[in-house]
Amino acid sequence: MHDEQPPYNPLHLDNMLCFVIYAASREMTRLYRPVLEELGLTYPQYLVMVVLWEEQSVTVKQLGDRLFLDSGTLTPLLKRLEASGLVARERSREDERLVVISLTDAGRALHERAIAVPEQVLCKSGLQPDEFIRLQQEFRDLLHRVRAFGDATE
Repeated sequence: MHDEQPPYNPLHLDNMLCFVIYAASREMTRLYRPVLEELGLTYPQYLVMVVLWEEQSVTVKQLGDRLFLDSGTLTPLLKRLEASGLVARERSREDERLVVISLTDAGRALHERAIAVPEQVLCKSGLQPDEFIRLQQEFRDLLHRVRAFGDATE
């Protein structure tokens, strides 16, 4: 008697790349939750702050492009960050249609406390630094491929 492999089923949950990515993303976000709670941030708010710590100020459109989020998702998130005193929103002087998001002093100060977040999450993930870098590059490549293919088919 020999063990036969069942035929490959593309609709078997364990065979779906999209599900593995989705589940891994949710689990990574879950690792961030307790670390970010200490900073008073949700994961999406943290991502906004990371962009602002890099750029200092951006338009809502630039932020949406960078985070792959639409303005309907960003607006309530930005309002909460503004209410907590971390960011300021104002109309562009050059183009009234644009809303510019910038860091406040409190937002800049939070950067110092957030510096340790990536390392804390890496430790919780069980990944070695070289594994982390390899996976990050593979997922970045996948993202670019999917985006390029999606752009080509639109």
